[in-house]
Parts: sequence; structure tokens; C-alpha cells
Amino acid sequence: MIPGRGAVAAALVALCVAAPAAIAHEGNPNYRSEVRSIAPAVPGLDARVLNFDDRVEFVYDGDRDLVVEGYRGEPYLRFRVGGGVDVNRRSPAAYLNEDRFAQADVPTRAKPRARPEWRTVARNGRFDWHDHRIHWMGKGSLPPQVTDESQPVKVFAWSIPLDAGGQRAEVRGRLSWLGRDDGGFPAGAGLSLGAAAIAGCLLIQFVRRRRTRPGAAKEVW
Repeated sequence: MIPGRGAVAAALVALCVAAPAAIAHEGNPNYRSEVRSIAPAVPGLDARVLNFDDRVEFVYDGDRDLVVEGYRGEPYLRFRVGGGVDVNRRSPAAYLNEDRFAQADVPTRAKPRARPEWRTVARNGRFDWHDHRIHWMGKGSLPPQVTDESQPVKVFAWSIPLDAGGQRAEVRGRLSWLGRDDGGFPAGAGLSLGAAAIAGCLLIQFVRRRRTRPGAAKEVW
């Protein structure tokens, strides 16, 4: 059965709505957070930011256990030799990181000085999480560095402290505001709408091919 005009229109609307919504859920396209360095270098560690400014991902296959510190210096994550990844359920970061803006309840037993309670969350040496050090936490407000929304600007430098077998290190990065078009339209949203438009064109092309196949029933729109 060949879709009618109404079905195609509905599909296009769904695509245009879904694309920006998906991006908003994953991160803010007006910003870009990126890893700049690991200092000093930690053999076996690769780090990157996912979805604009949303999550940070570590991949680790080093020969020493690697501990990622939480917001108050407590052990938060542990990457073990062999690929195991553990989260400390007594780290406040384990709960605060469940929400992009740290809107989460932290149990009283989760304290920076509490003895770690490790729980395995991965076995392949790979883990990603919300880290509030890498993005702007002002919900509904812009950073003070953004004085002209149309212009790109550095917002702040960030770092995530590590302990690799007794060696102190940091993953260092930068958060930037990408700027908006003169009309105030977010550049990232434009990209998402462009993707939706391309998908819509492909859908229409598919329908037309179906209509012009030899022997295919014709439909009047």
C-alpha cells in the first residue's frame, strides 16, 4: 500500500519535531565541550565528550587501576586492570550524575569521606556519564561570558582529576559557546532541522519510486 499525502505530511512533521527533541535530550547544540589533553599522559586512557556537552566517556586498558574523583575529591569511578569498571555507591557524584542538572536525591550514606562501596557497571573498560564539570549548569540562563549571543566564545576550562596507580593526573577540556545566527536561531537546531528535511526528501523519493514501479497501482493525491 502506497502512503497517501496525509501520511507523508504526518511523517515529515514527526521528523521535524523528533530531530530537535532528540538533540535537546542528548545535550545542548549551542555549546561544544571537548577534551583538550590528559596531563600528564595516562597510558591506555582515551577520553572524549559525547553529544555536544552531555556526557564524558573514558575507554581504559592500562596496566594500573584508574580512579576518577568526584566533586569533593572522593573516589567516584574505578577502572580496573582487565576491563572492569566500578562506581562507588557512597560517592555523592554517583547520584548527582544521574541528572544533567544534578536534580537528584543523595542518600545520607553517600558522603565524601565514607568508605567506598564499589558496584560493577561495565566489564569492557568503557564507561560514560554526566559530569557537571564539563557543561554549563545554569538551567535557563546563559553564562556571563556570552555577551553577544551571535558570537562564539570560550565559557570556561574544566578538568576531571584522576589517580592512576598513585600517579595524579587530570583530563582537561574546554566548554565553548558556538554562537547563534543573527536571527537568534541556534546553529545546532538548524543542523537537526536540516537532517529532518533530508530524511523527508528521501521519504518522498521512496514514495515516488513506489508509484512509478511497473504494475504499481496509481493513486490520485
